[in-house]
Amino acid sequence: MRIVFMGTPDIAATCLKNLLAEGFDVVGVYTQPDRPKGRGMKMVFSPVKEVALAQNIPVFQPENFREEATLQQLAELKPDVCAVVAYGRILPQKVLDIPTKGCVNIHASLLPQYRGSAPYQWAVLDGCRETGVTAQYMALQMDAGDVIDIEKTPIGENETAGQLLDRLAVLGAGLLSRTLHRMENGSVAGVPQEEAKVTFAPMLDKSMCPIDWNKTAQQVHNQVRGLHPWPVATAELAETKFKIHETVLAEGSGAPGTILALTKTGLLVACGEGAVEIRSLQAEGGKRMAAPDYFRGHPLEI
Repeated sequence: MRIVFMGTPDIAATCLKNLLAEGFDVVGVYTQPDRPKGRGMKMVFSPVKEVALAQNIPVFQPENFREEATLQQLAELKPDVCAVVAYGRILPQKVLDIPTKGCVNIHASLLPQYRGSAPYQWAVLDGCRETGVTAQYMALQMDAGDVIDIEKTPIGENETAGQLLDRLAVLGAGLLSRTLHRMENGSVAGVPQEEAKVTFAPMLDKSMCPIDWNKTAQQVHNQVRGLHPWPVATAELAETKFKIHETVLAEGSGAPGTILALTKTGLLVACGEGAVEIRSLQAEGGKRMAAPDYFRGHPLEI
């Protein structure tokens, strides 16, 4: 079975590596165009492109699929299946119609929940205790295709979105391989999504970062976890602005935003209900540090 793989970030690279390790015939790879990155704005390859080049697989990086020549290029690869993981492009119907067995997408949520670009982050932000990955046939509407299979996993109490993604990448890689093996052996049916259960996961942005201490401790903790590693929750403490990298739920009460204590493990701050202990933070212009280490060098009034 001839497979064209489409993806861009690390989760997609993990899935591609697994397909290659299992001997699937990946005849071409589509990924986002190279982008400038870092202070020097140096052009860098996507993680998926790095994997493909290392295995001598042809790489294609169109800006879109509007040109007839781009569509023809894909058709000439004669794909049986297009396997798509976080590609970052909406595929037009003309692309979806090219592979003989269809386009299969791995999405990092339990569809129909959290359609969109930030599914696992919103699962953490919303305090979900469970999420997973879904294999689905792609449709023209975003993440709305028939569901082939799902794999569930619990979300840890202190697990960040970044840590969760690392686990979802492994789950997604396994689910994609199993799905493609099933398709090799015959047709695989999908189940339509229940529209009444659809929720959305819009893109994250920096306007979401400032912590509102009037919220409950659980909500603040979810915000810190869900926005890590990007864009990272922020707070002003003792007249200094910080990125807040790690918190845990803690015992304590007081006016929201009050610094209650500096312990051996962190800085205790009151919320609208309960308290959180800040374990790791980063002062503006500084480096990430354990909270007790930072405040030993920068004493504050409790």
